[in-house]
Amino acid sequence: MRRALAGAAGGGHTKTMTKQLNYRSMQEVFGRFQAAEPEPKGELEHLNAYTLLVAVALSAQATDAGVNRATRALFALADTPEKMLALGEAGLTEHIKTIGLFRQKAKNVIRLSRILVDDYDGQVPSSRAALQSLPGVGRKTANVVLNIWFHYPAQAVDTHIFRVGNRTGICPGKDVDAVERAIEDNVPVEYQHHAHHWLILHGRYICTARKPRCGVCPIRDICQYEEKTQ
Repeated sequence: MRRALAGAAGGGHTKTMTKQLNYRSMQEVFGRFQAAEPEPKGELEHLNAYTLLVAVALSAQATDAGVNRATRALFALADTPEKMLALGEAGLTEHIKTIGLFRQKAKNVIRLSRILVDDYDGQVPSSRAALQSLPGVGRKTANVVLNIWFHYPAQAVDTHIFRVGNRTGICPGKDVDAVERAIEDNVPVEYQHHAHHWLILHGRYICTARKPRCGVCPIRDICQYEEKTQ
């Protein structure tokens, strides 16, 4: 996983790691992100903490749009762990069969739903350790849930953030853990809550892997990427 992310950092142009932007530059970068999108939102559709957890778990190696298409009908039937268990693994599999790795994901969702019912009174826990103890839930998934639902400034580093962080100098790091620490250590505290949303959106729509849209980039003058496009 980390090797794959490292290869994605520069969109095929990975070079030596960029230098961390200084505090003044970081203030300017995130001030511009905030001005453009004051309240950024995650793009996975959900109804409550449980459906958010399931949606994020299903999104591994899948697009948010693909997950949303599959979960709209699913969550109309099963928006609690109790209802998901009643639907069963076969019923869940039928709903998510368009998503990559759907068989294993269905097993994980049923197992985590059982644990939530048995050990957490059907509620999604608000600690990272408890979340990561659930089947199919890693640190990134736990951080998304903590950030979006519990409003904790956790930083969920995906391929977009890893690429943007290393390409621009916003949060350089040799692996996802280092990038996560760079965000926590260097992004001014007033921007921490939304930092990973701004970085994901920037990587998804502007600082794309193969052909970054540098001509419309709001931080072009601060970014350290040497191979800027027109």
